[in-house]
Amino acid sequence: MKITDKLSHAHASEQAPPTFSFEFFTPKTTQGVQNLYDRMDRMYNLNPLFIDITWNAGGRLSTLTTEMVNTTSTVLGLETCMHLTCTNMDLKLIDDALQSAYDSGCQNILALRGDPPLDGSESTGDFKYALHLIKYIKSKYGDHFNIGIAGYPEGHPEDEGDQAKTIEFLKAKQDAGGDFIVTQMFYDADRFIDWCHKIREAGITIPVIPGIMPISTYAAFLRRAKWSEIHIPQHFMERLTPIKDDDAKVREEGTQLVIEMCQRIVEAGVVNHLHFYTMNLEKATLMILEGLNLVSKQQITDMKQPWRKSLNPNRINESVRPIFWKNRKFTYIQRTSNWDEP
Repeated sequence: MKITDKLSHAHASEQAPPTFSFEFFTPKTTQGVQNLYDRMDRMYNLNPLFIDITWNAGGRLSTLTTEMVNTTSTVLGLETCMHLTCTNMDLKLIDDALQSAYDSGCQNILALRGDPPLDGSESTGDFKYALHLIKYIKSKYGDHFNIGIAGYPEGHPEDEGDQAKTIEFLKAKQDAGGDFIVTQMFYDADRFIDWCHKIREAGITIPVIPGIMPISTYAAFLRRAKWSEIHIPQHFMERLTPIKDDDAKVREEGTQLVIEMCQRIVEAGVVNHLHFYTMNLEKATLMILEGLNLVSKQQITDMKQPWRKSLNPNRINESVRPIFWKNRKFTYIQRTSNWDEP
């Protein structure tokens, strides 16, 4: 199902609570892929609107991305959006990826330029910008795919602070066939709200999905903000710097700061959906969702069960299973689910 259709259905009533979704990236190892499938499966029990899977820079591991999209769509039954970049991607790779997504039943593509080559050289792909990729997808598949486009609330680094220019490019991508916007991470709610008003004034009408980055450690918080070239509000620094050496306290206070930011943008009426950059972890995202009252304690408890609940009315409330269940894979995943948490 298309993301824009799911958003419309979920928010048909003005009283409907915000919806949410999760982003995952392709792991580097086979075991990492299997662990991520199990994590996706658990987190999908929280009823996100969709998940998305990133495409690696320069086309590396591109086959893994399409394989994972096929598995999440056909085997796990998860509504999936596939990232697709065009940097260093020849036409055959793009065609193969789109055909694979089509065959698996995936109807959502996040069309991106992607990061330029690390050595500073020009991209050797058939398309230079995401705009060209969007036009190509539309020309070949018509309206089959719901196409997402990237938004930059604090401007794109290459536009040298010219926000009007960045918004102009965003409008061009909408007019070429973009159906929804997924934004870069941010922490300044006021700047984001102001940007939302400006793009509406510029004639951009498609849904805006804000990218939310949880805060897990102080070092990662600063590193990601610096890499994305985004503004950190003063009150974030005032509340996090004194506890920067205590990861548990940083996560707790950082969670509260992100909760307050999400509440601010939702209450401003500019968005009704939140997209979480999970970094393939779950605890920090769960803490935010629980703090926003978007998931219940029972949902989180159900995630921790090493089996799926029986649909039999006589067994639906059971909290234990016979000892032979200890050999099932979900028991192992449960025992080790936090091993990669900071």
